[in-house]
Amino acid sequence: MRRREFIAFVSGAAAWPMAAHAQQPDKVPVIGFLGASSAEVYEGRLGSFRRGLNEAGFAEGQNVAIEYRWAEGHYERLPMLATQLIQRQVAVIVAGGGTPAAVAATAATKTIPIVFAVAVDPVAAGLVSSLNKPGGNVTGVTNLNVEVGPKRLELLRELLPSLTRVAVLVNPTNSVVSEPFLRGMQAAALALKIQLNVLNASTEAEINEAFKRLVQLRAGALIVSTDVFFNSQSKLLGALSVQHAIPAVYQYRAFVAAGGLLSYGGDDTEYYYLAGVYAGRVLRGEKPSNLPVQQSTKVELIINLRTAKALGINVPNTIIGRADEVIE
Repeated sequence: MRRREFIAFVSGAAAWPMAAHAQQPDKVPVIGFLGASSAEVYEGRLGSFRRGLNEAGFAEGQNVAIEYRWAEGHYERLPMLATQLIQRQVAVIVAGGGTPAAVAATAATKTIPIVFAVAVDPVAAGLVSSLNKPGGNVTGVTNLNVEVGPKRLELLRELLPSLTRVAVLVNPTNSVVSEPFLRGMQAAALALKIQLNVLNASTEAEINEAFKRLVQLRAGALIVSTDVFFNSQSKLLGALSVQHAIPAVYQYRAFVAAGGLLSYGGDDTEYYYLAGVYAGRVLRGEKPSNLPVQQSTKVELIINLRTAKALGINVPNTIIGRADEVIE
């Protein structure tokens, strides 16, 4: 080999690792995270999701990147955001924004793997063909938040034995969730001989109007339906329940911390951890069709005793003893 050619070879060999390193970021797989509300609302959930990814061998910013798309509570934006993730050529879409995000993602692609996190029966919602063998490009995790809706009514009756009228707040733009939730509530109300009044809200202004209507109806309590939009409004919902002196129940702790009486629902820490594990397994080459839909079974009961005292409600020790957390 001539000296000049040898120098060129050596120079090229020395530069090769740098060039390979420069190209490495392009080889890092990208997860598309489709959220129905905001990054602020999902802060705790994202921590659990990343923990699940780590369990599967992936760390954001190291050997995997995550592209986030947030609908900020406007479900009509989700199809466009899903399309953006498809154009980004992500390796997997995590429909972490509840059922609306899952519906938008599955409608947008039949080829890119999808991992959903929903509160409804995914078979009834048309997301998968069966729980054990999802089929296609979709699998995911469910929680019990719709299924345990009637239990929230039972808890209110246990706290308020003379309760005869209850209002239920639902988001009419999310019928895939609100309809099965209402069916369960209506069956429970019939058994308990409680009259239900349905209130609709899909914006902050409509939530305020719903509370005014609630007072006019003279409802003895309020149940807030499972809904990602309502998750983003937990502080407002809690504050309004205090302002109008309404015993109210929702699914997550943030509502109780904001002054709501109690929450009863799935533990989103476990829920999003499992979604993270599944996203990692898909990145490692497993097919969604071979990954059975998982169910997050942990349910939490949280009570705000300060609110109960302000409302003149004596919380029985039997309920306090069952609570996972008591705010005093």
